[in-house]
Formats: sequence, C-alpha cells, structure tokens
Amino acid sequence: MELLKDKIKKEGRVTEDNILMVDSFLNHQMDVEFFNEVGKEFKDRFKNDQIDKILTIESTGIGLGIITAQYFDNVPVVFGKKIERLPRNKREEVFNSEVYSFTKKTIYNVVVDKKFIKPGEKILIVDDFLANACAVFGLIDVVKQAGAEVVGVGIVIEKGFQSGRAHLEDKGIRVESLVTIDKIEDGEVYFK
Repeated sequence: MELLKDKIKKEGRVTEDNILMVDSFLNHQMDVEFFNEVGKEFKDRFKNDQIDKILTIESTGIGLGIITAQYFDNVPVVFGKKIERLPRNKREEVFNSEVYSFTKKTIYNVVVDKKFIKPGEKILIVDDFLANACAVFGLIDVVKQAGAEVVGVGIVIEKGFQSGRAHLEDKGIRVESLVTIDKIEDGEVYFK
C-alpha cells in the first residue's frame, strides 16, 4: 500500500533503538481519512470471504476495526480487553487467553465476553502491527474457544524481520499485511 509507505516515510520516526513510531497517524493520534483507506484495502483483500465479525485488541485496533467494519456491511466489531489478572468470578463468562508482550516484557490476559462470539461465526482479525504474533495468537485462541473460525488476519504494518507471519502461516492462518518492513537500520525504514 503506497499510501502507507508514504505516511511512514513522511510522518513516522525511528527512535535511537530503531523502533518505528507511527503515533502521529496510527496508534495515538488516528488519521481517519487514512483509516478509511485501510478499511477499503482490507475489504479488497477479503472481498471474497464471508465476514460475520471483526475481532481486534484494545486500543489501537478498535479504531481500525470500526472503520474496517463499515466496508463489510457494518458487521459488529469485538475487541479483546487486556487485563493483568482475571477475577475468579468472571472466568465462566469470558474467553481468556494469556499473551506475552515483548514490548512491555509482561504477560497479560486478553478476554472477550462469551456472548459476543458464537460457534460457526467467520471472524476477521485486524491489528496495527505484526511482530512475533503473540497478540494475534491470543485472539485466535479466543476464536477457537468460541467454536468460531478465523478467516484471516489483516495487519497494517508487518515487521518482516520478525517471525510472526511464519508462525501464523505454519498454523494455516492467512495473513494480509498492508506493508511489510524488511529492516530498520540507522534510523531508516526499508520495505519489502
């Protein structure tokens, strides 16, 4: 997606430790016009698939999910909540999966209320970044617990130098990334 590459080149910034920051348009301040283009692109890539719901994870994924849903006949958007500990009295009410965050070096639970994903539903997962796929695997686990089906995973920015895609494809999961970064080096972003 050339628009996304241009946004990254113009508005993204690379920190001293070679981390790409896209908070000016994607994951802090959200560029709604750009998000609309993302939604259209995901629709184009999954146009031949039945999508009953979009599943994402808080917080950046919520905006992506809502706008993308408009291009899939306004299907519902469900988001996994990140919590440190799952209270005992909630365990029967939710689907829960433990997820390791490489960014924060901690484990959290991603939870979705059982009433929001039903057996047999066709689910499209969307998220802002794909690195090691820990968050995505947490969402896939939730979908499986519900007896639903993952149609595919839509990713805005894939870190192609990390193993997320390979892990997902090894499990038979379709991955559609709008842009793939080959490497980040000396403050520069290189695309595949």
